[in-house]
Order: sequence, then structure tokens, then C-alpha cells
Amino acid sequence: MPTAARLFAALAFALVGFFTAEVFKPHMPQGTVFGAFSQISALIGLVSGWRVLGPETGRGMLQSANAGLKAGLVMVLLGLLIFSTEEMIVLAFRRTYHGPMEAIIGIIKLAVGYIQLLFAPDVLAVILAGSILSGCLSEWAGRRWR
Repeated sequence: MPTAARLFAALAFALVGFFTAEVFKPHMPQGTVFGAFSQISALIGLVSGWRVLGPETGRGMLQSANAGLKAGLVMVLLGLLIFSTEEMIVLAFRRTYHGPMEAIIGIIKLAVGYIQLLFAPDVLAVILAGSILSGCLSEWAGRRWR
């Protein structure tokens, strides 16, 4: 059921996803081609905000801030899965892997490499602050427009 809280959660997390991607880009190796990285990250954020944060509003600011952190974690994990799988497919077409199990293990190795880059202070700050602010914003919207 569409509500103002879900709408604000989705839009806020789309912004968090976009800005997280923009802050994350300088931490990647030189010459990395990003393509639609920021836009896909915004879409992942939109889905996380709508599906995870939106339904959990209406229980108070603290609970919504916690729900925002949960939605931020879901956004990061979903992004890791999507971008690691996409990179694995690119490497598979280059015949880097010798079998399907090696390709699946490749997804995990790529995700671990991305996780190490996510621990940069500026990236963590954007994720954490954006998640908490998004939770509070969606709670405010839920109270304001019932």
C-alpha cells in the first residue's frame, strides 16, 4: 500500500544510494569504467527504502532510525550481490573461470574486495548518516501525512 512514509523512504534511499556510489568511485582502481553505476545504486536504494524502511515507520523516531540502518544494510548487501555478479559475468565471458563453481566463488571474492573498499571512512559516513536521516525523514512523513 503506497504511503507518504514509503514514498519518502524510497526517495531518500535513492539519494543515499546515489551519493554512496559517487563517494565510492574514487576508491576504485584507476581506469575503472562505471557506466550506470550511480543510477543502478540509486535504484537499489529506492527499492530498499520502499520495501524495507517504508513499512517499518510509525513506531517512533528511534525505531525508524534503526529501520533506516537495516535498510542501509540491505541496500549495501543487495548492491554487493548485483555488482559482484555483474563483474563475474564480464569475467566469465573473458573465460577467466574454468567452471560454474569457480564463477560462484568469484562472486564471493569480488564482494569481499568491494567490502574492503566500503570501509573507507567517507563511504561509511554517507551510508550511516544517510540511513539514519532517511529513517527519521520517513517517520516524519508518516506522521505528517497519514
